[in-house]
Amino acid sequence: MIETHFNERIGWLRAAVLGANDGIVSTSSLVVGIAAANTGRSELLIAAIAGLIAGAMSMAAGEYVSVSSQSDTEKADLDREKYELANFDKEEHEELANIYVTRGLDKELAVKVADQLMAHNALEAHSRDELGLSEIQKARPIQAALSSAASFTIGALLPVMLVAFAPLNTLILTVSISSLFFLGILGSVAAYFGGANITKGALRVTFWGALAMGVTAVIGHIFGTIV
Repeated sequence: MIETHFNERIGWLRAAVLGANDGIVSTSSLVVGIAAANTGRSELLIAAIAGLIAGAMSMAAGEYVSVSSQSDTEKADLDREKYELANFDKEEHEELANIYVTRGLDKELAVKVADQLMAHNALEAHSRDELGLSEIQKARPIQAALSSAASFTIGALLPVMLVAFAPLNTLILTVSISSLFFLGILGSVAAYFGGANITKGALRVTFWGALAMGVTAVIGHIFGTIV
């Protein structure tokens, strides 16, 4: 039987949830803040679309740079390990065996395991058991960038559509309630795919989304009153 583990989804799930959450929260907060300053629909729509485009590009760039840094570090560690395996094979073998001893194997068995794993693929054995690197958790900058940008765009489309079609006199309330509702759904779905508590996941993103919109609305109202 082939098992599917939750940690296999870490790469795309983290980027997708972060992007969608940021898309909903940042764009909704932007809309609520500007609407609180008694702004017209056309100005609100321009601001919302600009926020969507800028946010998607920012998420893509940020994720690519961040995950690329992780990828560079992983590559540097692997290059160093290749050098050590080529020049200090005996020491590397002993190091791997000692790792298995600390995990509960007796010395004789640990040496045999190290022998067989290094004969099969020495670099893979050391990258996994010494460095803690695996194919599942491997850094993928392009995947992270595209996932974040796409999910941000999907999340930001909600407030953009509401600005375009919802009644202007109830726009703040409509955007706020709708955004919190979809944040709750997002938190629940993310928790489900991650194997976490669904209620806790929904409440977590909803709380921070409500806080962000509330603070932005107060600031927008203050500046709108001053102007």
